[in-house]
Amino acid sequence: MVPNIAVILTNAEKRIMWVNDDFTQITGYSLEEALGQSPGQLLQGPATEPDAIENIRKGLQQKVPFRSELTNYRKNGEAYLCRLVIHPVFDHQQQLTNYIAFEVDGNFVTEEVPLPLLDLREKYSSSSLKGIEELRLYVKMRQLVEQEKLYLSPSLSLREVASQLDTNTKYLSQVVNHHAGCNFQHFINRYRIEEVKEKIKDGQFANLTLFGIARQCGFQNKSTFYKVFKEITDQTPKEYLKG
Repeated sequence: MVPNIAVILTNAEKRIMWVNDDFTQITGYSLEEALGQSPGQLLQGPATEPDAIENIRKGLQQKVPFRSELTNYRKNGEAYLCRLVIHPVFDHQQQLTNYIAFEVDGNFVTEEVPLPLLDLREKYSSSSLKGIEELRLYVKMRQLVEQEKLYLSPSLSLREVASQLDTNTKYLSQVVNHHAGCNFQHFINRYRIEEVKEKIKDGQFANLTLFGIARQCGFQNKSTFYKVFKEITDQTPKEYLKG
């Protein structure tokens, strides 16, 4: 059985920019809860070993890839053994831009797991660094879409987002498929449906019809809205209202 491998991407200041679904499975923290946090502040607790914390601090200061083990805590307060590898990531000028960590839950994974220990100072064309660049682009895209609420525009296109990110549509489409597990349109519709659900909960929108709310959230077609809502929530809008 392939174990869950949590992936954490931070900026150079060690603040979380992105985590994968396996991170949530292991720790209980969602991406939204983890964003902007320090991994240590989020996951360490009373039984976390001081020596391990010091070793990680030194590894981060030295800006080289390294392995470590320490006791972390899930959101529910349960302690677990964390086995991890941390990589510094550098740009073309060899300036530190990010850290990326790969972690497994040692409570469930007793055998040796080949976590990738890579030299991310190698040339930009290497497959490992391409993977980091792809992850960076995905994080930048999410930040752009969320902060600017681009999904509220009914005419939003892959081309428009790619242009704002200074990349091409083919590459951005591949990144979305790889990291979000769906195509660009479905990715954007997820945000629209969440916005609809929030507005349904908001009393000031009670005078609008369901589709009236949906139109404010980027949907232009009533049948498309109902179809997408059902696909994403496994409920019709009316069933959601009753629930």
